[in-house]
Amino acid sequence: MQKRYIVRLSESEKSELHEVIKRLNGSSQKVRRAQILLKADAEGQNWTDQSIAEAFNCRPQTVENIRRRLGEHGFEATLNGLKRIQPPTAKLLDGAQEAQVIAMRLGSPPKGYANWSLRLLARKVVELEIVESVSHETMRQTLKKTV
Repeated sequence: MQKRYIVRLSESEKSELHEVIKRLNGSSQKVRRAQILLKADAEGQNWTDQSIAEAFNCRPQTVENIRRRLGEHGFEATLNGLKRIQPPTAKLLDGAQEAQVIAMRLGSPPKGYANWSLRLLARKVVELEIVESVSHETMRQTLKKTV
């Protein structure tokens, strides 16, 4: 099958990849991407996707994805990985809601309770209709940011 994306590396890119591999500089994913790019280089070793996948214990689709990313996004984005623009899930509380939660936590607990627990705080936030629903873990993360 004809390859859609051909890897052609400059000498500076090759030296950077060799440096990453030699020093194990960065994450294991970065080192593996560096190894795959060097093996896939058309002017270099020019291995097939299948042989690269077998050598580095990954799927041929992984090698193909790295080739495609190099063609579409460039060398730096391929080597270091694409950065997310937005987190995978949106924040449940905005700044004003977080401020209300923190103010409530700093105030005295409801009658019959000695201290605020995370679950009590979560129930109270829903009861006061600050948010529709929230877990105690979200309360923990919100309060942890203020410490």
